Amino acid sequence: MTAGTRGERRTSEFRRHRIRLEISREASRLFLRQGLTATGGDQIARAVGVSTRTVWRYFRSKESLIEPIITQGIGREMTALRRWQPQCSLEDHLAGEFAEYIRGAPASERADHELAVRVIALTETEPALRTAWLTACHQAEGELAEIISARLDLPADSAEIQLLTAAAAGAIRVVNEEMAGAALRGALAGQALRMHAVLSRAVRNATGGAIGDPVAAPTRERRPRSL
Repeated sequence: MTAGTRGERRTSEFRRHRIRLEISREASRLFLRQGLTATGGDQIARAVGVSTRTVWRYFRSKESLIEPIITQGIGREMTALRRWQPQCSLEDHLAGEFAEYIRGAPASERADHELAVRVIALTETEPALRTAWLTACHQAEGELAEIISARLDLPADSAEIQLLTAAAAGAIRVVNEEMAGAALRGALAGQALRMHAVLSRAVRNATGGAIGDPVAAPTRERRPRSL
């Protein structure tokens, strides 16, 4: 593959990602305003400024329209956890990440975050959307397993890491759902101020304290990830 071809492919992938995210934003806003059933593909397309055919070229179903806005938020959480240094506790790390977010997150990122939180809340009353939310959470577990594996210096496919990952992922999901409930009650700002403490405590409790403390820097040579 030539450099030009690679560049064209990256441009195409970026454009696809951008369009999917914009469709997801508008669909999520409409779902929140009038519900899943009352929202049609034509209406979503008009809100975005694309054809209805374009909407369904990028998405397999109406329920899947929320996936990009949700997975973007989950991706940010995983990125923050990847930055967790061995000598730092989970509480301190998340406090630092939260402070950095408050100082530097652009308005568009904050808006996407709040929209994602409110969509998660909507999944409690829309079973079809609930499936999309749980699927997104499950898909993130592979990355979370790698993070925990690296931190504890254990193979990612070991039973211990798989059990800890399931427990930590469940805790993260529940905290996100609690945040979503707070958003519906108009208390999102108050909950967000203590998000790092709530999340840290939840992960510690769920994993029996196995995840949360500072650790020695891993020394085991990692097997390369399969492509």
